[in-house]
Amino acid sequence: GESKQPLSFYQKARKDLLRHSALTRVLVIPARSELISVCLEEDNDLRVDCRIEPKPNKINSYEFSWSSGTKESLINTNVSGSAAEAQFRDKSEVVELEPHGYRMTLKGFTETLPHNTTYMCKISGQVESVLVEKEKLEPCSAVSLFLKSSWSWIVPLLICLYRAYC
Repeated sequence: GESKQPLSFYQKARKDLLRHSALTRVLVIPARSELISVCLEEDNDLRVDCRIEPKPNKINSYEFSWSSGTKESLINTNVSGSAAEAQFRDKSEVVELEPHGYRMTLKGFTETLPHNTTYMCKISGQVESVLVEKEKLEPCSAVSLFLKSSWSWIVPLLICLYRAYC
C-alpha cells in the first residue's frame, strides 16, 4: 500500500483554510458596497467615497450625483461640457483617493435630504450606486474603523481556527 506522509504545516493550514472558507467569506465581506460608501462626517458634511478602478489609458473623469424619485441631480464633475447644479457649486469638493477613486464632500444638505436617496458615482464611464435611507446614514468614523479593522481581526481568527483543528 501507500505510506501516508504526515501533512506539513502549510498543507494543514491550507486544508483548514479551505474547510473554513465559507465562514471566512461571510466575515470578510462588509454589508455595504466595496466601491461606493456614503457617510456623515463629524461636522455633519455628507461624504461619498467612490473606489472604482479606472480603466488603463483613459482620462480619469468623475461625476457624483444623487436621485430621489425620478429626478437626478449632478453634484460635482470634472467632465468637460457638464456642470453641477447651481445649488451644489460652492458646497462640494472632490479629492483623489489612494490607490484609486475619488471622495466627494457636500456641505449643508444633510438636514434637507429626502428619506430615500440613491447616490451615484461614475469614474471613466463605470457607474456605481447605493440606496441610503436618511435615518441609516452612519458616521464616517464607524465606516473607516470597520474597513481598517477588518483585516486586523481576520488574521487572529484564522490562527485560532488553525490551532483548534490541528
